[in-house]
Amino acid sequence: MKFYNSIGPNPHMVRMFMAEKGFEVPSVKIDLMTGENRREDYLKVNPSGQCPALELDDGTVIAEITAICEYVDEAKKDTPSLIGDTAAERARTRMWTRRIDLNICEPAANGFRFAEGLKIFQNRVRCIPQAADDLKATARERLAWLDGQMGDKPFIAGNKLTMADILLFAFLDFMGQVGQPLDPACKNLTAWFGRMKARPSAAA
Repeated sequence: MKFYNSIGPNPHMVRMFMAEKGFEVPSVKIDLMTGENRREDYLKVNPSGQCPALELDDGTVIAEITAICEYVDEAKKDTPSLIGDTAAERARTRMWTRRIDLNICEPAANGFRFAEGLKIFQNRVRCIPQAADDLKATARERLAWLDGQMGDKPFIAGNKLTMADILLFAFLDFMGQVGQPLDPACKNLTAWFGRMKARPSAAA
């Protein structure tokens, strides 16, 4: 088994998930800055040219961060599930994960790619610089909405850490370094972020 790792929030999310599960696997570092992920050798592993990817012992490759995490969760059954123990818990985790991914992570990440990261991404993906500010604003608006939904819950989906928390943390941690810090007016999320940052897995 082999984990294709790199810089950025997507690999961080999977590494943190693996750390929480105690799932250890050898890793191979892919250099995104030099475009190694877009070269023939890596495209044979993951045709989408994105990191991370998990190659299983039989050669099967799983890409997409939530799919990798779902695999890890099921493969490591001797630790608490980060998806859910019941059908209702799993549905709630996936609901919040999808909301966060579509409404916060995607617009925030594209806001970065189309602005601060434009020199890196302009020859790799279709970039829309004129959309950057609106995308960032969209992510901020949805974070404010999520802050209201959080209330005094310790975690996004309720009383237990889930994949939804790990996804949002990895992206907020990255965005805070590239000009999109979490608005301190989001007091519930700010407190939650501090708790997540204190987890040993956050440093994975």
